[in-house]
Formats: sequence, C-alpha cells, structure tokens
Amino acid sequence: MAKLTQQAMAASLKKLLSKKTLDKITVKEIADDCGVRRQTFYYHFKDIYDLLEWTFLQEGEGLIDRDRLSDTWQDIYLKVFHYIERNRNFIINAYNSVGREAMERFLYQSVYDLIEKFLDDMEGSEKINREDKTFICDFYKFGLVGILLEWIGKDMKEDPEVLSGRLNWLLARHMETDLPNLINK
Repeated sequence: MAKLTQQAMAASLKKLLSKKTLDKITVKEIADDCGVRRQTFYYHFKDIYDLLEWTFLQEGEGLIDRDRLSDTWQDIYLKVFHYIERNRNFIINAYNSVGREAMERFLYQSVYDLIEKFLDDMEGSEKINREDKTFICDFYKFGLVGILLEWIGKDMKEDPEVLSGRLNWLLARHMETDLPNLINK
C-alpha cells in the first residue's frame, strides 16, 4: 500500500511538473491532486525534493536493468534520450528549477553505477586498481551526464540517434582499445 501511495504522489508531481517548475509546486497541491492528506506526504517523504529524487530513482530503475547490461552503450543512451523526450515538460521544469540538483545527483549516480558494473564485468578488470577504476567511472560520469544536461539545456534539438551514435563511437573506441591496455599494463 505504501508503494502505491508513493507512486500516486510521484505521478502527481510529474503531472504538476509538466505545467510549472518545482519551486512553484507545493506539498498541498501534490496531496490534493492524488487524494491524500499533507501528513501522508510527510509520512513518506521529507520534502518535495525527496519525492523528486525518489521519482527519478523509480523511473531510472525501470529504464535500465543494471544486472543485465547486454544492451550496447548506444542502446542504453537511446533509452535515456527517449525517456527524456517522452517526459520533456517534466524534465525541463525540473532542469529549470532547484530540482535540477536532484536530477543531476540521480544521473551522476546512475551513470557511475553503470560504468562501474560494466568495468566489473570486463574480463581482467580485477587487475585495475581501485583508484584507476574510480577515475574511469568519474570521467565517464561527468562526460556522459554533461552531454545529457547540455542537450536538455539546448532544448533537446539534436537528434538522439545521432548524438548517441557519436557517443557510442567514442565509447567503443576507448572501451575496446584503451581499457584492455590498462588491464594488461
């Protein structure tokens, strides 16, 4: 029952965020929209930003299966681009408000986790020391999320297929050439 209530509040937040920025939304509006009391909101979330972060985490988990990364980088990135396009107003209004920090935290952590999982699954990756692995994850985290944020900030005009193709070209070269060299050094 708790999960359904949280999902209802998340749906209300998304609905309201499709019309206005996060700083213009109140807990009362969310509660009224999904038919719960304000106290119920605070039982589940400490504030609207907590709900926003929870919403991103829930939707992100449905988007990418971290335990099964058989998709190519291009496939994963395309899923993210298409999710953002489908939720354009929600994302733009989160991006253009204080809620951007929650969105960025979610993106940075998700990309870091994906890169780390990918590295851990590479044959011979146990030879990469912890500092190098962290550096690689951070490098890609900032680069990939930076591309996404720039795309959102420029009103999502570039074709996601083209952009993800470029990213895949860069990633494939590095993952196929440079990382094996690091493992074998």
